[in-house]
Amino acid sequence: MSLAVRVIPCLDVDNGRVVKGVNFANLADAGDPVELAARYGTSGADELTFLDVSASTAGRGTMLEVVRRTADTVFIPVTVGGGVRSVDDVRTLLRAGADKVSVNTAAIADPGVLQAMAQQFGSQCIVLSVDARRVPAGGKPQPSGFEVTTHGGTRSAEIDALWWAKKAASLGVGEILLNSMDADGTKQGFDTELITACRAAVDVPIIASGGAGAATDFPPAIAAGADAVLAASIFHFGEVSIAEVKTCLHDAGYPVRTTLA
Repeated sequence: MSLAVRVIPCLDVDNGRVVKGVNFANLADAGDPVELAARYGTSGADELTFLDVSASTAGRGTMLEVVRRTADTVFIPVTVGGGVRSVDDVRTLLRAGADKVSVNTAAIADPGVLQAMAQQFGSQCIVLSVDARRVPAGGKPQPSGFEVTTHGGTRSAEIDALWWAKKAASLGVGEILLNSMDADGTKQGFDTELITACRAAVDVPIIASGGAGAATDFPPAIAAGADAVLAASIFHFGEVSIAEVKTCLHDAGYPVRTTLA
């Protein structure tokens, strides 16, 4: 691996505030998104991801303002997702200051929207967010054993998660944000089995998400095949710092960009 491993804080934004819970439930306030983004921008984060968890029409104006303020304050790439349904939505977010846009549910309903977005703005701007979990008892069997979920992991899309990642890559998506719904918020470590399986299915970069609880959890995700690692609450609440994660990755033999502070 020659490219530096990217360490990415994820900020779940609900009506202008950062929130975090376990398995997308019992959300707790974690602060002002722009203030947190600025802190991460000076503490060595390589990118930021904003997810609009309310993703309502009423909330979109608030989210655009958050993106604009962040773009004026922070000078690292910013990805924005949540409620993105069309080429026009992508255009609006990019104009507000986003560098990349993450798409989830809308692409499940109409995979062709991914191709349209990639053709219009370039693959490097389009990220597919996959909320994957092991097929539960009584669920529709999938070849890989992993299925795609929607609505914060509460509903099965009855689609094989690895088939979906591969399909999206063929349509021009430049990156896969792979979130383990089994591990999300549990702080028990990344789902390395899921990451390894996805790595075997796609050639595009994979961002591993879900389950980080300590700095030592991050190197195994890279060993499993991820190109970047994403976490939320452990960063927001000061349990683990960006510097600690990068030190741990460096000590494990992975290249990282120098932490600024």
